[in-house]
Amino acid sequence: MSAPAAASTSSATLTLSPEILASFKPARVFRKHNEAGRSFTSLSFDDKGEQLITAGEDETIQLFNARTGKHQKQLYSKKYGVHLTRFTHKSSAIIHASTKENDDIRYLSLHDHNYIRYYKGHTKKVVSLQMSPTDDTFLSGATDDTVRLWDLRASHAQGLLNVAGHPCVAYDPSGYVFAVGLNLRSTILLYDIKNFDKQPFLNIQIDDPILSQRTYPPRVPVLTSLAFSNDGKWILVGTSGDVHYVVDSFDGHIVARLECVPQPGSTSPAGVMGLERAVASPYERPMEPSAGLSSEEVKWTPDGRFVVGGSIDGKIHVWDVAPPPEQRPPHYPPPSPECTLFPIKSIDGHVGGPSRAVAFNPKTAMFASAGNDLAFWLPELGEGGAPDPAV
Repeated sequence: MSAPAAASTSSATLTLSPEILASFKPARVFRKHNEAGRSFTSLSFDDKGEQLITAGEDETIQLFNARTGKHQKQLYSKKYGVHLTRFTHKSSAIIHASTKENDDIRYLSLHDHNYIRYYKGHTKKVVSLQMSPTDDTFLSGATDDTVRLWDLRASHAQGLLNVAGHPCVAYDPSGYVFAVGLNLRSTILLYDIKNFDKQPFLNIQIDDPILSQRTYPPRVPVLTSLAFSNDGKWILVGTSGDVHYVVDSFDGHIVARLECVPQPGSTSPAGVMGLERAVASPYERPMEPSAGLSSEEVKWTPDGRFVVGGSIDGKIHVWDVAPPPEQRPPHYPPPSPECTLFPIKSIDGHVGGPSRAVAFNPKTAMFASAGNDLAFWLPELGEGGAPDPAV
């Protein structure tokens, strides 16, 4: 199996299935493009699925060709730091958050490595950033208790929400609705983009009865990411703990909890997953979740059926959230706050460190995962073959 094989596994000709997802293996592993011991922190594919951009703790931006599996360019952001790299709708430009000097968002040309514009307003670290799927606006959430709406063409925010807590943001596929996750009350608020400054039209409360049964008071994980499914029906809620959630974006009900199968000998009712744990086995010493620690480790596949996520022990987990009725096993539970789904496959991914970020290619049957190294994953489609060596 070679990296260029990605070009022949277009989502237009290949329907993802549990068997296909279970067959994914690393086709390329990159271990020489960040400083030793420094982790990648974010991943973003361009709209065509042809390029991948990364951010790293070593303050570098790395550009990869997702079709050929080749490293293309390394850019430095030593002055400002870098986090949450996001392609605009042009593959030649990105936006990213800062980690040093100030908390501006920066608009960068990849062609000549010049900054086109700075977006000023946030006074504390930006922890969530997403481009609109339909136009050149974008949303940001920061620990200064604000969510801001921006336009690439203007340096000042077009809209401002004052919120409480560490917010995460997401657009729905239409671009007309956006969601804001707030940790103060484990709440998700849904807004109409045309009425940015009005009250949310839906309040979703994440009330997990299973956590209440395990400890009292329940240890509620920090919400770190939001993502709508491809049809806008569901919202994937990523957390820093050992559980993620899928909620209905129309009525606000919890559709399913996503956990891992408990490991043999573990004292935890859930399997090892959350990045708020210690970074070394046996992962029992809790860490205080911090902004950016675990904001990209769980994503939808483009068809909205599967969820792919990383974990503290480096494994990549795959959940089948929405199997078609004819493929549902007899024990498949109906949607409810107590419906817990376990991975259909857990794959060894990043040995020696957490898998902190995952991103599924929007156009091709491949995904990327990152921790201390970066891996491109492809399915084995019948002929087999060994994965390419690390590069």
